[in-house]
Amino acid sequence: MEERTRKKLTRNKTFRQMMETDPSYLEQVAAFSFEEVPKADPAIDERSRALAIAATVMGCQGIDFYRQILLDGALSVLHPIEVKEVLYQATAYLGLARIYPFIEATNEVLKKRGIKLPLPEQGTTTSENRREKGTEVQVAIFGEGMRDFWSRSTVNQWLAANCFGDYYTRTGLSLQDRELVTFCFLAAQGGCEPQLVSHAKGNFHLGNSADFLRAIVRQCIPYIGYPRSLNALSAIDQAEQA
Repeated sequence: MEERTRKKLTRNKTFRQMMETDPSYLEQVAAFSFEEVPKADPAIDERSRALAIAATVMGCQGIDFYRQILLDGALSVLHPIEVKEVLYQATAYLGLARIYPFIEATNEVLKKRGIKLPLPEQGTTTSENRREKGTEVQVAIFGEGMRDFWSRSTVNQWLAANCFGDYYTRTGLSLQDRELVTFCFLAAQGGCEPQLVSHAKGNFHLGNSADFLRAIVRQCIPYIGYPRSLNALSAIDQAEQA
């Protein structure tokens, strides 16, 4: 383990305890997660890595890791608005019951940093135009085939109005950012392989290439393990072939 990694670990109470109780395990995990993996994809910028890992930890429900370890690091790279926008969008893909503790943890940290809440509003739609604006976003990401998708069922209407109209239309993150974090939400929670393929295609349309997504998955392996990471890589392959 490199000395800078060791110093980073000593700033965290749990890691300090593990240095005494599980030293060889910590040495191995830290060397892989914080040194070997980041070095494998040097072209991935720190902001993209931070967005992806934050979304991944939310997706796999790693609330303790998020609260104790990730959040401070993420806030050194991301603006608080960006962190909040990842959280808000996660509601559409993970559900309120699962994202609630992450909202609470984030607010605690922001308040301790003296950041005034609520943060500036990022919403751009109204109750009257949210479905229409959401459909426009769906078309921009997935193509003209989504133009009338909302009319097929109540759930499809909610997808257009709520998932895309309420969240994707917000400022604070670009559409390209939002499709990236959505891919990570889906990969991390598992069981969403058909949606993974669709959102891999959406990422391609917005400029996140297949190789970029593969690198993102590699960066998230320490946090979700190999089975879900391999499923995500397979989904990228399927989307690329299609």
